[in-house]
Amino acid sequence: MAAQLEQAPLTGVAWASSPGAAPFGWTPITSTLEGATANFGKGFGQKSGYVLCITSTAASETSPGDVVADVQILSEKTPLPTGYIYIKEFLEPKTSISKKKRICVKLVPLGVAEVVVFDIMLSGKSKVVPCYMKIGEISSFAVWCKKGHLLKPKPLPKPRNISPAMKGLSLEPTDQDNKKTEFSSEKSLTRIGSKHVSLKRDDSIYDTSNLYGISAMDGVPFALHPKFESSITSGTNAFSIFTDLNIKCLADIEKEYDYAFVVERTAAARLPPSIC
Repeated sequence: MAAQLEQAPLTGVAWASSPGAAPFGWTPITSTLEGATANFGKGFGQKSGYVLCITSTAASETSPGDVVADVQILSEKTPLPTGYIYIKEFLEPKTSISKKKRICVKLVPLGVAEVVVFDIMLSGKSKVVPCYMKIGEISSFAVWCKKGHLLKPKPLPKPRNISPAMKGLSLEPTDQDNKKTEFSSEKSLTRIGSKHVSLKRDDSIYDTSNLYGISAMDGVPFALHPKFESSITSGTNAFSIFTDLNIKCLADIEKEYDYAFVVERTAAARLPPSIC
């Protein structure tokens, strides 16, 4: 059975003493597939009849609880199957329904429904209705139903609640951080050797010429240590605190922290070949 893309599953089937007796949201089946009037019970001395009605999730103003998973026609002596109920009756006074053959339905919650009934159609007994399954016969009509797999929307992921502590770990600078570092990032001076370089807000002090055009430091905001931030004033000597900073070049750093691993290499040379 193919999944239904457009039709809504049925939520109920009922008898009504006339098309006008069907409640709001219920659709009476007033004619057969061939165009004949679909009036049950009329004839053989009985002046009034009744019609079959259906309703679906499309007619429901609220979220439906149950949908029709199956429809059966039972004879008078056949016991009602487990999980099935007889269809509703919307009858006018002094109107009765024949009990020789009765229609029952199986209702299941919409959330767990898989195969459901999408439509019911009536025809003459000799008619074959494509894509529909014959339920049985009542009076001079054959009753057909269209079943299929119910398409369910994919559940959307629930938004995660991020605690303030987790938000504090974000690399994205906040408005407060931007105001706090605006003065130091745009106007701070750095001394390299005997030259002074002005670092602007959009300048990058890290090499980003690798394979992906980014580095591990991208996105990390530039900020001063609180020890130096508290010493900055808005006067003409705002940058005097940096006069004692000694900025070392790469050669100075390598010379100061050079390590030849002599001890390690000596120890490794004394190990037996089997261990190496």
